Amino acid sequence: MPGAVIGGEPVPADGTLPATALRGARARPFGVYVHVPFCATRCGYCDFNTYTAGELGGGTVSPATYADLAVAEVRFARNVLGAAARPASTVFFGGGTPTLLAPAAFGAILDAIGAEFGLADGAEVTTEANPESVTEASLNELRASGITRVSFGMQSAVPGVLAVLDRVHQPGRPEQCVGWAKKAGFEHVSLDLIYGTPGESDADWERSLSAAIAAGPDHVSAYALTVEQGTRLAARVRRGELTAPDDDVLAGRYVIADQRLSAAGYRWYEISNWAAADGARCAHNMLYWTGGDWWGIGPGAHSHVGGTRWWNVRHPAAYASRIGAGLSPGQAREVLTDDERKLERVMLEIRLADGYPLAAVDSAVIPGLDGLVDVRHDRLFLTRHGRLLADTVVRALTP
Repeated sequence: MPGAVIGGEPVPADGTLPATALRGARARPFGVYVHVPFCATRCGYCDFNTYTAGELGGGTVSPATYADLAVAEVRFARNVLGAAARPASTVFFGGGTPTLLAPAAFGAILDAIGAEFGLADGAEVTTEANPESVTEASLNELRASGITRVSFGMQSAVPGVLAVLDRVHQPGRPEQCVGWAKKAGFEHVSLDLIYGTPGESDADWERSLSAAIAAGPDHVSAYALTVEQGTRLAARVRRGELTAPDDDVLAGRYVIADQRLSAAGYRWYEISNWAAADGARCAHNMLYWTGGDWWGIGPGAHSHVGGTRWWNVRHPAAYASRIGAGLSPGQAREVLTDDERKLERVMLEIRLADGYPLAAVDSAVIPGLDGLVDVRHDRLFLTRHGRLLADTVVRALTP
């Protein structure tokens, strides 16, 4: 049986979902997230559920054995969803560093998803990748295994900034990987950037943006650095070794990113994401932001089906034990109320360039949002200034 519940109710041992979660499921888009909890080294800013080989202590869960566990949960998911199962329109391998798995492991997991659920025509299949964890040959193998989209963690083009973040790849390597990925035939290639690292200057940020744009991906993500409690970065800030990111500096860097990326032909479609064309948008993330269903595979993975969300046990050994016994790996779950679902819809959809339906908004609050939103074609859109103050807009729309 699942163990202690943290912040939710117990998940049934057989994973059974409430009838309300399954009602109308086949009309909603469905995706699969596969969490790969392995990293070669731990970055100082990262608080994701990841483990190095040393932290796992030579246990039975490793990149070499992981595919079998993931396949077992795919089959478990199919049994739980029953008649509500439908083809996956997106699959996303995240982490951690998914590309520590052999390309054949990706193929085995995708084959299982295809066998149990089916893959929709034109399904987007993404993997994240650390630039140092791939080669030209491995990218060719990943493409052959069924991956259609790859997202490289570039973070910065400046050695000093990478050093503060504990990133081990060399400047220039992500750009090289973009070239390899294009040559391998990936349909879409993305670069992820981080701004606001302690010690980073505006010129450093401009340099990183220039390098990313010159590499020619059709998608760029840019995220403000968050100092997460429990990380090495947080400890260094607490000791006074580094200065925490300043909100005004972060806002300025965001404006620089939007200006530079827009001038290069990219268009924002979500606050932190820009695409060269509509088809280059990350379909899996769009599924998250528009209230679709997804099943999260792996230790610590989160899932959502019809207003019920749950999260798996975090440690790979505990996860393997549950999966091996045929039990749900779910740690806990919560069933969202109508008000909670409405709040989440506003929080997520207002972040999109597609806007939020005006009919769902109390018109009395709009005058108080002057300069933060535009109203066009019966929808509410964030201005650039509004993107910087999105939380303020959400609070106004959900009193």
